[in-house]
Amino acid sequence: MLHMDRRGFFMNSVLAGAGATTAFTRNEGVLHAAATMQVPLETSALSDIPVFCAHEHWGSIDAVGMTAEGFRADAEAGAEPGREASLWDILLDPYFGGWLFQAGWDARGRARAKGFDSMIDWWRAQPVEALTDIQTPLRQQSCTGAFQCIRHGVTALHGADISDMEADAWRQADASVGKAYKDIFGWYKTAMRRMNVSELIRPVHPEYFLNAGPRAEEERAFTHPILRIDPLLELWPENCPRRDRLAEAIGVEPRDAASWRAFISALFDRAAEKGNVGVKQLQAYTRPLDFAYREDGEVTFRGPLRHEEARIFQDWIMHECCKQAHERRWPHQAHTGTHNLPQSSPLPLAALASRYPNMNLVLLHCWPFLEEAGFLAKHTRNIYLDACWQTVLNPAFFEQALSLWLGYLPVSKVMCSQDATSVEMAAGSIMIARRLLEQALTIRGNDWQLPEPALRAGAADILHNNAVNVYGIGAFYSS
Repeated sequence: MLHMDRRGFFMNSVLAGAGATTAFTRNEGVLHAAATMQVPLETSALSDIPVFCAHEHWGSIDAVGMTAEGFRADAEAGAEPGREASLWDILLDPYFGGWLFQAGWDARGRARAKGFDSMIDWWRAQPVEALTDIQTPLRQQSCTGAFQCIRHGVTALHGADISDMEADAWRQADASVGKAYKDIFGWYKTAMRRMNVSELIRPVHPEYFLNAGPRAEEERAFTHPILRIDPLLELWPENCPRRDRLAEAIGVEPRDAASWRAFISALFDRAAEKGNVGVKQLQAYTRPLDFAYREDGEVTFRGPLRHEEARIFQDWIMHECCKQAHERRWPHQAHTGTHNLPQSSPLPLAALASRYPNMNLVLLHCWPFLEEAGFLAKHTRNIYLDACWQTVLNPAFFEQALSLWLGYLPVSKVMCSQDATSVEMAAGSIMIARRLLEQALTIRGNDWQLPEPALRAGAADILHNNAVNVYGIGAFYSS
């Protein structure tokens, strides 16, 4: 355990800040580093404080694969890679790989133009050529949060810095990833110990509680699932194979209000038997978050619903799920911001929090609605904030959130998960988040002359203890 006096805590943060920002001077048209003070990113006065990862998507990579519902790791307990994993799986994930594509670099198209099915195949046949092809796109993205999270996570866990674009470093990282993922759950546990991750919560599809691979119990031993309810809001078409499969597995066919209530209750019971700890929805990506309360008679439960009819059905399902969460005292994670702007504002969610007071509502991401989210958390007892994904999107978003929230909210209202697609991305995100939290607390400690134990206690709350309180998992940390 790391013990530091007040001066030690602040000095470490000052040095960290100096290492994070390099001074440059212009010399003959080329930028050169002037005086720098480099401090390794993993060096933090907060490294001894465990991190509770309450919203993670580890395994959302091509090597593990897809199902009809989405990523196989979200729909099958114990899902393992179907082939040897590669560094390219980690790099070309749904987040960063998608952003590379949106910026104009099509990985699959580039590989096929060279006669290969994928960048992995091209890399394994012609590593130098494949690496050369991605060099410019990576340079253009080198300052982004996603690349830096992946880069620092790979460096910390696999011992190679891929930002150098050296073939030998990439070969080392690629071989290390391939070896690690042969025992995917053993690797997760090893990486969690290295990064001092205490608990892991994974959002999963309803099918996760029905489909199990040979290593399902091994995964469940350290991974807490949280049930995604957003798929239920789309089960209204007359011809709906997914609804029919779930109905057969659950033993209840939902056709009207009574049978839908029975179906939801049975599904939640099945999830509870498998260790479920809450519910999660991402409707903010497709619609506003104002879920009006609907009477049974307003709802058409099946058929060729028009837009407004589908909206009424979704509202009804959401409230029935919230009733269940309220009765079971399950927290409810809700995506806010980042997409579907400006319709993804969290402000309408205050109505759900008020109607279901035993359901702690956790607002995820929150950017760019940091002020609105802070307002809700300050004035609503059962609303909490999780800054997950902010460091991946842009570390400056997390800095902005800390600047706003630390001066406005009690630290008991703020959490910091990673929302990463791989344990490597999570590791890099954790290091960046610890560094930025340390710097933010140092500034406030200096400004207000706060004692170092109080600052460390606040850091422990944000990184770990608040999630223990909200989800009822794990033990509280005290330094």
